[in-house]
Amino acid sequence: MSDYSSDENEDGYVLYRDRPEWKDVTPVAQDDGDHPVVAIDYTEAFKDCYDYFRAVVKNKEISERALELTKTATSLNPANYTVWQYRREILKGLNKDLEQELDYIQRMIVKQQKNYQVWHHRRVIVEWLQDPSKEKYLTSVALGLDAKNYHAWQHRQWVIKTFNLFEEELNYVELLLEEDVKNNSAWNQRYFVVNNTTGFTQEVLDKEIDYTLSQIQKLTENESAWNYLRGLLLHDKGGLGENKKITDFCEELYTNGSRSPFLLSLIVDMCYERAAGSKGDELYGLDRAKRLCKALAEEYDTIRAKYWVHMAETIEKRARGETVEEPGPSTD
Repeated sequence: MSDYSSDENEDGYVLYRDRPEWKDVTPVAQDDGDHPVVAIDYTEAFKDCYDYFRAVVKNKEISERALELTKTATSLNPANYTVWQYRREILKGLNKDLEQELDYIQRMIVKQQKNYQVWHHRRVIVEWLQDPSKEKYLTSVALGLDAKNYHAWQHRQWVIKTFNLFEEELNYVELLLEEDVKNNSAWNQRYFVVNNTTGFTQEVLDKEIDYTLSQIQKLTENESAWNYLRGLLLHDKGGLGENKKITDFCEELYTNGSRSPFLLSLIVDMCYERAAGSKGDELYGLDRAKRLCKALAEEYDTIRAKYWVHMAETIEKRARGETVEEPGPSTD
C-alpha cells in the first residue's frame, strides 16, 4: 500500500460488509496460505474492500456498485493492476462516459504522479476515445510539479508521437530549459522531437549545435548539455573533432581557464579519435591526451580516476597502432 487519500479516511465511511446493497455478496478473503512468511497488517477498510473486490471478480459482476468498489480499491492501492484492469472491463460493459473517466483519472494522477498504473489507465482510455486533446496539458501540469517525472514524460512522448502533436513542442522544451538548463529530461525531449520531425539534416544540426553551445556557455558544468552535444556529433560526418565550430568553442573555454570535466572529457575523446597514426598532432595528440587524463584522474574527476588511467593507456596503445577495445562512456 502507499500513502493515499482514500474513502476510508472520510467522515461517515461505511465498510462494505455493513452496506445493505452488498448483503447479497459473500466476501472472499485473501489466501496467504497456512504459514505466510510475512503477514501484512492490512487496515480493516483495506481488507474489507479487497475481500469484496475478489468476490466481484469471482462472480464476474459488471455493475455500477462494482465500478464504485474499484474506485475505493484504487484509492487504497493505486498500484494494483488487477483492479484497474477490471475497472476497464466494467467501463466497457456498462458503456460508461469515458470523458468522465478522464476527469477521474486526472484527479488520481495529480495525487499519484509517479504511479505507473494510473498513467497506463489514462493511456488506454485515450486510445479508446482517440482523443488526445487534454494530454499535453495534463502532462505539463504533472511536469510543473516535477519536471523530471518519468511517467509524465513517457506519456507525453507516446501521445505526441501517436497523434502527431509535435507542433510547438520545441518551444515548450525551451521554456523548461530556461527554468532549469540542467533538466536532462527536457534535453532528452528536445532530441526526441528533432529526431521524429526534421531529423538531423546539416541545417538542423548547425542550429542545434549553436543552441547547445549557447546553453553550455551559460553553465559549463552542465552535464546534460554536454551529453546532448555528444548526441549531435553522432550525426556529424566529421566525427568528434572535425567540427571547427565545436573545437574552436572548446579550445576557447579551455584557454579561458575552464576545467569542466565534461569539456576535458570531450577533448580526450577527440584525442582518442585522432590517435591512430597521428602522434604528431599537437592539439589532439598523445601528449595532450595523457596530460588531460592525469588531470581528470587526480583533480577534476577523481571519482572515475581508474577510468582515466585506463583511457590514457588505451590512447597510447591506439597511437602505437595496436588494436584496442572501444572505451565505455566517461560519465554516468
